[in-house]
Amino acid sequence: MTNSLASIDSLFPAELLEKAAAVLAAARAKTIRLATAETVTSGLVSACITSVSGASEIFERGYVLYHASAKATGLGVPAAISAAHGAVSAEVTEALALGLLDHCDAGATVAVTGYAGPGGGNAQNPVGTVFVASALRGGDVFGERHVFAGGRDAVRLQAVGAALDLLTRRIGL
Repeated sequence: MTNSLASIDSLFPAELLEKAAAVLAAARAKTIRLATAETVTSGLVSACITSVSGASEIFERGYVLYHASAKATGLGVPAAISAAHGAVSAEVTEALALGLLDHCDAGATVAVTGYAGPGGGNAQNPVGTVFVASALRGGDVFGERHVFAGGRDAVRLQAVGAALDLLTRRIGL
């Protein structure tokens, strides 16, 4: 019997690892640490970043908020925002990115919410919809909405890429 896991070099495709390395390089250049708040990606953004050697110098922490109540009010998100917009929304994602700054010493954060499927979603935000937001300490918050195609894991990996891209752009400001 062979160990099929022994041949795996990484959980992530090379493209995502390159994006994670770019995030770390940008943060290192600005001498800031990073933190994540994840719902739909369940810690995959954090795992991808920490798959790169040297990440422990830059990556501070990650939160996974998976249950509906945790998504709606985690990291100090006001319940009124979730009630008005839904736990999977631009407003909640931006509030998570900002709230994370109050729970760590990181200089840049990224938050991800979405509907990976097969259930969830609605007419306005169907399965595949992902919101990503990044906040900078002493700066502002910026969010994006994406609609990705594919099955559950494909959506989640595309969300990881979107989060890493946004974080790199934001740190590079």
